[in-house]
Amino acid sequence: MSQSAYARAGVDIEAGDRAVELMKSHVARATRPEVMGGLGGFAGCFDASALKGYRRPVLATSTDGVGTKVAIAQAMGIYHTVGWDLIGMLVDDLVVCGAEPLFVTDYIACGHVVPERIASIVSGIAEACVAAGAALLGGETAEHPGLMGPDDFDMAGATVGVVEADEMIGAERVRPGDVVVAMASSGLHSNGYSLVRRVLLDEAGLSLEASIPELGRTVGEELLEPTRVYALDALALIHGVQVHAMSHITGGGLANNLARVLPGTVTAHLDRGAWTPPAIFALVQRLGQVSQRDIEATLNMGVGMAAVVAPEDADAAVQLLADRGVDAWICGEMVASSAEDPRVELAGQHR
Repeated sequence: MSQSAYARAGVDIEAGDRAVELMKSHVARATRPEVMGGLGGFAGCFDASALKGYRRPVLATSTDGVGTKVAIAQAMGIYHTVGWDLIGMLVDDLVVCGAEPLFVTDYIACGHVVPERIASIVSGIAEACVAAGAALLGGETAEHPGLMGPDDFDMAGATVGVVEADEMIGAERVRPGDVVVAMASSGLHSNGYSLVRRVLLDEAGLSLEASIPELGRTVGEELLEPTRVYALDALALIHGVQVHAMSHITGGGLANNLARVLPGTVTAHLDRGAWTPPAIFALVQRLGQVSQRDIEATLNMGVGMAAVVAPEDADAAVQLLADRGVDAWICGEMVASSAEDPRVELAGQHR
């Protein structure tokens, strides 16, 4: 059989079809009762009549990618973990207003479709959707020969959720005396990899296969540790105690992200002595000679999510999260301030 003109241009339609077949079983797991239709349609459909039970439903949406962490996955030939990362970046942004994730759509671009690679990425996406209680409603795989190298790929996604208007949390609920509860990250998550790759791989010359005693595993294994998906844990916290605001700690670090959900009338006084960041953070700081200011403005330093709760509920919040398998601790409190004061101040040294 002669090769099609499209195939000669570098686009393998048959490989794309094979990728869809391989991912079907994964996508089928990541569903909800409201999903209508199956894989393969032009649009994913979600039965919005489910929202009739809300008094005043507010739809929330978030879009994101995984960043240069995909370069680590590409180099190691391990792809399912970055699929998990994508969902963590999406639903954990969404949940901070109190919204329940409903569904996700994804987009994967690559230089050449390798069906098994695409299916592996989607398997991670689907697993994380299940962990977040969201449906994987649809997606797109695009082959871009000539624009991307054969092994290159990138990914992005979007999610939609819903919350009652009068149950939304945010800056307007925060008061002096409120307590900040930190939730442990699983590691670097999916931010700051341009810095981390430059420091560890380029400047320090470490290989991804290098075993680092202080990490207890190889560099590559550490860098591919998936982003924690907090969505269901965060919702349980919101429904279980008085949560006034919540912040997903991503690019920009703890102080910058927490400041986004605080009013101009308070300053969060945080104590570094309340926790010990995982070893990867000290390794990057030491090898890169990165200042405390710079590393805290780039990496999450061991805190993946922060909740601002009523002071009388602080201990209950930590216990609720512990019961769900999430390490959490009190790391600071809100103090009355003026609009000219910094929104977040970090003091002390990490343990």
